Amino acid sequence: MNVLVIPEDFRKDQYILKPILNRLFETIGRRRARVQVCQDPLLGGIGEATKAERVSEIVERYEAMTDVFILCVDRDGNEGRRQRLDQLEQQFGEGRVFLAENAWEELETWVLAGVELPTNWRWADVRAEVQVKEEYFDVLVGQRGLGDHPGGGRKPLAAEAAGRLAAIRQKCPEDFDALARRIEAAVQAA
Repeated sequence: MNVLVIPEDFRKDQYILKPILNRLFETIGRRRARVQVCQDPLLGGIGEATKAERVSEIVERYEAMTDVFILCVDRDGNEGRRQRLDQLEQQFGEGRVFLAENAWEELETWVLAGVELPTNWRWADVRAEVQVKEEYFDVLVGQRGLGDHPGGGRKPLAAEAAGRLAAIRQKCPEDFDALARRIEAAVQAA
């Protein structure tokens, strides 16, 4: 099974999405799934990642070698983002598996859900923060001295988080677990 993950900007997002989604596919019995993060074209932001023309370009380019497309973007406090993702799923889901999800509020939240947090941090505060990257993720990277690692600390932290996938699913029910359940259903139907 070939999986293409489409991030809004692969330069940092790849370090989060690839290990966590690899682990997810392993847990649902698809150990041989090849999860790739789309790097061409570089979308460079949410505006481009949610344009039907850009998504169409990616689907057309990679369709012959892809079984599952997964568009993953940040919610960024935009309550209407889910509706736009639903529209894209309807438009591109005909005849193929095309799933779209927005992390609540940023992809870095999924990482934080799967790692050991400082004892003075409350998960409810992390989950409620719109600027989770700046307010929590970057702080944790600094505390652990990971700023020089690939993706600004994302690679080692996401690898750690991938080992605690159940925690991510439990702490992020509206986004990550919802996506995981939809992936499970799509894979079982295939």
